[in-house]
Amino acid sequence: MEVIIWAIAFVIFVIAEIATVQLVSIWFAVGAIITLILSALFNLGLAAQLGVFILSSGAFLLITLPLVKKYRKAGFIPTNASLDIGKSAKVIEEISIDKGTGRVTLSGVDWRAVPEKENDIIPEGSIVTVKDVQGAKLVVSLKNETKNN
Repeated sequence: MEVIIWAIAFVIFVIAEIATVQLVSIWFAVGAIITLILSALFNLGLAAQLGVFILSSGAFLLITLPLVKKYRKAGFIPTNASLDIGKSAKVIEEISIDKGTGRVTLSGVDWRAVPEKENDIIPEGSIVTVKDVQGAKLVVSLKNETKNN
């Protein structure tokens, strides 16, 4: 009877994995199939079956988790916004938090800009470095050399 229960558990875990595609229940599916096989071969009691299920699921998780983490990091694709950090932009409107002004051109695109330091006022025509992207605005700092119109 326990073999049928573990077979049903295996099917449920596989269906859950297929539905989520997030490697959530695959470890439990492997644990269920290992428990099914061992309980059929050795006629294990309920406590032993639960132990086998927990140990095999946990062991498979520990073995494969580093591979899963490596795969997920390899699949990371930076957004266009993060690619703009460190680039130079030209100030086309004075950047001042007090006045609520600030626009720059970066790669031909007009952006709202704020200074990295709150007290900074960056004049029009200056060249700035992009420090961060916050939604639709750039956080910038003045480069050492400036270029005026």
